[in-house]
Amino acid sequence: MRRTLSRTVLAASLAGALTVGLTGTTATAGPVAPVDGSSGIGDPYWPLDGNGGIDVASYAISNRYAFAEKRLSGRTTVRLRATSDLSSFSLDFLLKVSKVTVDGARAGFTKTDGGHELRITPAAPFAAGSEHTVVVTYADRPGKYAYAGERNWLASRREVVTMNEPHMAPWWFPANDHPLDKAVVDVRIRVPKGREVISNGELKGKRTGVRSTTWHWRADEPMAPYLAFFAAGDFTVARGRYQGLPWLVAVSQRLGEQDQRASMRLMKKSPAVVAGLEKDLGAYPFSVVGGLTTGLDVGFALENQTRPTYPSVGGSYTSIVVHELAHQWFGDDIAVARWSDIWLNEGFATFMEWRWAETHGGRSGDATLRSYYDNVAAGSDFWSVVVGDPGADKVFDNAVYGRGGMALQALRNRVGDQVFWRVLRTWLREQRGGNGSSAEFEETAARVSGQDLTAFFDAWLRTPAKPARTADNGLG
Repeated sequence: MRRTLSRTVLAASLAGALTVGLTGTTATAGPVAPVDGSSGIGDPYWPLDGNGGIDVASYAISNRYAFAEKRLSGRTTVRLRATSDLSSFSLDFLLKVSKVTVDGARAGFTKTDGGHELRITPAAPFAAGSEHTVVVTYADRPGKYAYAGERNWLASRREVVTMNEPHMAPWWFPANDHPLDKAVVDVRIRVPKGREVISNGELKGKRTGVRSTTWHWRADEPMAPYLAFFAAGDFTVARGRYQGLPWLVAVSQRLGEQDQRASMRLMKKSPAVVAGLEKDLGAYPFSVVGGLTTGLDVGFALENQTRPTYPSVGGSYTSIVVHELAHQWFGDDIAVARWSDIWLNEGFATFMEWRWAETHGGRSGDATLRSYYDNVAAGSDFWSVVVGDPGADKVFDNAVYGRGGMALQALRNRVGDQVFWRVLRTWLREQRGGNGSSAEFEETAARVSGQDLTAFFDAWLRTPAKPARTADNGLG
């Protein structure tokens, strides 16, 4: 997909391309021979995530799922543009592949790097700027596979849901698996007749045969690969429109009757929560909204674009819906530039939970900030995490959520309420649809507020210690 990269991301991408030798020409020599695209986009947390030399425009996924065998088969059509002269390139994919074509011609392929990288060699090299259609055919049992210490396939003999972060796509479709490469996702899943499939975006139709039904979903706005999902099983579905926004929610029938009713009440709050968040953040960035409650024992919720996925938590746990729907702005519409920027997702969604509480009869965001500050001892591990760069092993540490939310409320205290919301809205407007880094957010906050916030962000994001209780740190 062609898109406008943010300044920091563009600079980093160019630097990474030069490092691995993926430029087609140099200032001092003639054309350079095509090279193998790198097996990674350049993220230090997970070096094999994403791939060098390609930019994906769309994925058309057509899969069949067999519940009893927990077997997935199908093919994915990847439309991409070469960003360098390439003799070969990679996609991130774990399953067994039987065939690859590029522009209709058979291509060579191998699995490398522990089976995570699908290395594809087209019949003819790619020229920088050229566009291509890649079709990958596969069949396997996803539950056999692990990557980066994760076994992410969630399935029983009656239900499956593809939800996880930072990695999920390689278990069910070949992808350029990093948030830097957003693409349009079109999903067709064939299941036994009588079963439902839920995915991102809008239901475009379903085709029922004698024994099976193929469900077709499409999300029109590009997304990071880990945000794409499907769930298949037995679901109760409800839909409607709220203030003009179409919504669709689903609840697993594998849950007990009481849990089903409670979960449906919670899911149906989704469009009203979006309307509430819009009061602070501006227009919802997507064309549909919804949610899905799985009957599987997943233990977490995830911000899948347009339709977050949840465990069964009861009907009154509105804060979890607020958190995942806040991610539609912070994490989905504006994705991280690198995984070290994760506080921009989790800290912001946590802060919006606090904001929701203060506007719906609960305690203020400042009271929540001070409760954390007063009740967590200085020697706690909570303060030892470097929130602005926590490391791959702590990317979802509680401190990333809690201290990330604290940093935003402290910023609100420091610059004042009106300026703070102007900072957030400016950030959302300027980064819309793209990727963002912590450095860029800090620059936006300083520019909009007219203040030097270097020491403030050093204290909250880069110092592995409890910030001092000072006005400069938003704690006066």
